[in-house]
Amino acid sequence: MQRAYIPAAIAAQPWKLILPLFALVLFGATVLYSAAGGSLRPWAGMHVARFIIFLVMAMLIARAPKDWFRRVALPGYAGLCVLLVLVELLGAIGGGSRRWLDLGFMTLQPSELMKPGIVLVLAWFYDLLPPGESQGWRAIVPAGVMLGIPAALVMLQPDLGTALAISFGAVVMMFLAGLPLRLFIGAGAAGAVIAPIAFFTLLHDYQRKRVLVFMDPESDPLGSGYHITQSKIAIGSGGFFGKGFGNGSQSHLDYLPESHTDFVFATMAEEWGMVGGLFVLLVFGLILRWGLQVSRRAPDRFSMLLAAGMTTTIFFYVCINLMMVMGLAPVVGIPLPFMSHGGSSMMTNMICIGTIMAVDRWGKQGGGSLL
Repeated sequence: MQRAYIPAAIAAQPWKLILPLFALVLFGATVLYSAAGGSLRPWAGMHVARFIIFLVMAMLIARAPKDWFRRVALPGYAGLCVLLVLVELLGAIGGGSRRWLDLGFMTLQPSELMKPGIVLVLAWFYDLLPPGESQGWRAIVPAGVMLGIPAALVMLQPDLGTALAISFGAVVMMFLAGLPLRLFIGAGAAGAVIAPIAFFTLLHDYQRKRVLVFMDPESDPLGSGYHITQSKIAIGSGGFFGKGFGNGSQSHLDYLPESHTDFVFATMAEEWGMVGGLFVLLVFGLILRWGLQVSRRAPDRFSMLLAAGMTTTIFFYVCINLMMVMGLAPVVGIPLPFMSHGGSSMMTNMICIGTIMAVDRWGKQGGGSLL
């Protein structure tokens, strides 16, 4: 009876997703507020404002019909590839990499948009492919080409972390589409052979150094190993309950680099301890669980692949960032979704969220499930 007093438009929103998102973003803003020395500027206020803007964008995406996603899949992918080429020709250089296009009113990082873009185009491709063809070359070669073009362009920037994120999303889509398991086993074996060769021939010097430092951070504690060493100190010094809000020495005294972006989890863990870390993991677990549930309830193959791919894209962000700040993976410059300061990352993840919300709406309208 009480639901009759709630407007239908409000009641129809996926609050099981929106409320955890708000909790995570506000907690992230609290950490950014502390990292700025107790000020909303320059990070915390902008962080919340961006989330509100991109949440509206996600809700608009969620209203889009399924046919619209199918229509924009291939043209959108082609447009992003063109933008990646333009980055190589005209892109702005920052931090030794050429990753951004200066549009005047904003700087755009096309490689970020390719993360959901590759998921969308492969969902479209495998939806068109007859189920009986999923074991043959027609399911492998075109998808491999669609992955290879943007991955190669992103590696040229160079941006290893984003290239890995794009590749991860594409590989998950291929697996879910039903490609033979022997293909993934063979690719893994080939990767194990190629990796040492690529390490010495394809990676840039700073990328090789990151891998070596990951294996032994103490070998260069004041140089290449500085990020990982200081991050582990910050996390470890927080203990179970943390040092208290505003009392983090590593970030406040500028020992911890990128304390508001890539290493925001370490900033949080120093002040909030393991309790704060478990809260972050719990909220991410709720968000990812919701995304997988939407995928299971999807009314058709295209919707299922789309929701699962977008969910795993967010998972890759979370997994690699947390492993990175704890010294379990090399530093590859991947921010923590909904907590790190940064517009491109927030936009990409909210595009993923909006797409999953759209699939959720289609499932409720269709009343069907694939499982």
